[in-house]
Amino acid sequence: MPAIVLVGAQWGDEGKGKATDQLGDRLDYVVKFNGGNNAGHTVVVGQEKYALHLLPSGILTPGVTPVIGNGVVVDLSVLFEEIDGLQARGVDTSRLVVSSAAHLIPPYNRVLDRVTERFLGSRKIGTTGRGIGPTYADKMSRVGLRVQDLFDASILRQKVEAALELKNHLLVKVYNRRAVEVDEVLDELLSSAERLRPMVADTGLLLHEALDRGETVLLEAGQATMLDVDHGTYPFVTSSSATAGGACTGSGIPPTRVSRVVAVVKAYTTRVGEGPFPTELLGPEGDALREAGAEFGTTTGRPRRCGWYDAPVARYAARVNGVTDFVLTKLDVLGGLERIPVCTGYEVDGRRLDELPATQTDLHHARPVLTELEGWQEDISGARTWEDLPPAAQRYVEALEEMSGARISVVGVGPGREESVVRHDLLG
Repeated sequence: MPAIVLVGAQWGDEGKGKATDQLGDRLDYVVKFNGGNNAGHTVVVGQEKYALHLLPSGILTPGVTPVIGNGVVVDLSVLFEEIDGLQARGVDTSRLVVSSAAHLIPPYNRVLDRVTERFLGSRKIGTTGRGIGPTYADKMSRVGLRVQDLFDASILRQKVEAALELKNHLLVKVYNRRAVEVDEVLDELLSSAERLRPMVADTGLLLHEALDRGETVLLEAGQATMLDVDHGTYPFVTSSSATAGGACTGSGIPPTRVSRVVAVVKAYTTRVGEGPFPTELLGPEGDALREAGAEFGTTTGRPRRCGWYDAPVARYAARVNGVTDFVLTKLDVLGGLERIPVCTGYEVDGRRLDELPATQTDLHHARPVLTELEGWQEDISGARTWEDLPPAAQRYVEALEEMSGARISVVGVGPGREESVVRHDLLG
């Protein structure tokens, strides 16, 4: 069985964790391939609700091997806090594997992330302040720390000293902060080394061998397409590759072994942080949608900005990722609306655009062109087959499918694992 990629089609928070969890025991490996603890997945299993931040969603499925890939940046304190929290609730985390090539988030990068955002003021990006961006910057500048460095104290010290030589100048002379001591960084990092050691492996080789055995590997993105550092609404993006291309570089699996790309998309649109958002609803409508959908960040708790479904964004995600299937989530949230607006294009300086604008300037000035679709009054949370959905809800899904560039294979009608309508098999 070749690998399957799972990405977000909007600005994140689409419900990727639930989509992974639904596949359950049909998966052998679930790999997180990008990001860190700057985003989260909420998964509901029965009466239990789990908020995952750094760990792959597969950690909740018995028999699945969860993998933190080389493209992830790891905060060790967060990793073990999350592991301890799950173990306290009876979840077996013993199968977790961490790439020896994944980068570590050192304490000085958390400090730099926070002070830089404050320094930018009105020009801030809207980061979570968890050191993600500075750690990816270190990776590209070749001054980063990798998991494997924990097991060679001499190399680790050399790398920390080299990194702090520049960073302390920034902290002291630009941001008026105290210098970070090399030993305090080493003490924090090395305190977790022995606990981490049994989990560390060459995960690229591990996954290659699994695919050769015919096992199923799911590559799970953190964040989403519109937050991708190359293909998102730059500079209001994350610092990693959250698209299908990033799944290969962040896991060590080549593109020739990927058979399907599944993108998760909400029945409306949300985003957290700064940046353009053409369909955003301000005022009572946006507040009502936020409350109905419980749109507050899994990791940050920040209220999400809410707006109507944006078909050009979905088409863009389908094109950039090579989407074979969409999973449409939170359809139930729209119940009770008489009419449901959907963005079919944009107006920019008097011009009609049917696709996502190519420049940041045009996207900033874009105003949505809305088409209204018929709503439904029924509670659809109990629907388990396509026929269970009211005709108006079926027509809404079919209209989105026609606009979005790929088939909608699963429709979410509630937060629980079983609250879905399956139209097509995602692994078929």
